[in-house]
Amino acid sequence: MNFPGFVLAYHGCDRAVGERILSGADHVRVSDNMHDWLGPGAYFWENSPERALAWANFLHENPRYVQTPVKNPFVVGAIIVPGRCLDLTESRCLTILRDTYQEFVATMENAESSLPTNEKGHSRDEDLVKRYLDCAVINFLHLIRQERSLPSFETLRGAFFEGGPLFPGAGIAEKTHIQWCVRNPQRSVLGYFRPLPGWED
Repeated sequence: MNFPGFVLAYHGCDRAVGERILSGADHVRVSDNMHDWLGPGAYFWENSPERALAWANFLHENPRYVQTPVKNPFVVGAIIVPGRCLDLTESRCLTILRDTYQEFVATMENAESSLPTNEKGHSRDEDLVKRYLDCAVINFLHLIRQERSLPSFETLRGAFFEGGPLFPGAGIAEKTHIQWCVRNPQRSVLGYFRPLPGWED
């Protein structure tokens, strides 16, 4: 579960926020919504400045989805040292999360509480982008590892098959991507960088 080397990933944000990060005055903000796909942390797109910019453009066009408006969409690159990583493209990590779900279900039943469910973010959402269940299970995993004095996961990595088929009959989704969740950017981000002009071409 130790992810070797480092990863180049990208974060979409407002230009003013991005310039502050690039100046060294700040890190990418940690998100802590109950529906975050990989739990609380700073979110990045692996190897895809285009996808990060598309996200920033989406927030610019849909300000109701963000606390601080994105006036000028912008991309910041990051060098991430994953360390101990819950990599959800890897069999062992998937087994850990599945076992955690079973324990979470038992805990909720004992507490006579209902399980959260993944939900639509809007009327045409077929991807259930509000991942209340997934986030709750991941948070439960972090909690029980802490309680049992097990090493904590510093980062999480997940592949998401989002959007409709890329072409008729395809098993490939049009918004497939790999996302990183960095729980503590101060510890796991080695540095930030400005992508050179021309990557959009």
